[in-house]
Amino acid sequence: MSFLFGSRSSKTFKPKKNIPEGSHQYELLKHAEATLGSGNLRMAVMLPEGEDLNEWVAVNTVDFFNQINMLYGTITDFCTEESCPVMSAGPKYEYHWADGTNIKKPIKCSAPKYIDYLMTWVQDQLDDETLFPSKIGVPFPKNFISVAKTILKRLFRVYAHIYHQHFDPVIQLQEEAHLNTSFKHFIFFVQEFNLIDRRELAPLQELIEKLSSKDR
Repeated sequence: MSFLFGSRSSKTFKPKKNIPEGSHQYELLKHAEATLGSGNLRMAVMLPEGEDLNEWVAVNTVDFFNQINMLYGTITDFCTEESCPVMSAGPKYEYHWADGTNIKKPIKCSAPKYIDYLMTWVQDQLDDETLFPSKIGVPFPKNFISVAKTILKRLFRVYAHIYHQHFDPVIQLQEEAHLNTSFKHFIFFVQEFNLIDRRELAPLQELIEKLSSKDR
């Protein structure tokens, strides 16, 4: 299956969101990458001493968007209108799209359409300087954590869809370790700061317990 990976590193579903070099957020991202390298994910997600929680959540949210963007980009050929006519995570969970502005009433749509809506919506939030300020001294809005919670709740659904509907191609493409590490990092992060309601995590509860138990 390696023909899909002619330019694997550049194959993302949406353009990558870059954090400006030289900014404090860029330094935080570098710190996150360095602590991730230590292999202890529980430690890696903790708020660094003296840092602002909003800024830490913002940097990691951008990073998770980029990771999921890349992971989904590797399996887009398998996620089609025909193979995935609804956005689901196994037989018990189906998601309908609404963003509260352009689409107010939830609509049933195929998984690729749903994920396109979702990733475009997340990208718009990340690009909004009033929500995700990149300049030093510009404060985060008072509702920032609730915005981040909605973004992370929706990004989780992409992981859930990949695990439930596309795990075979992930194994064929030898992306399993990459997906598991990325998801484990994501889950430890949202658990550390209580960012996703437990009910929302139900589609992958068994996997979450398995990944968590290895770190006890």
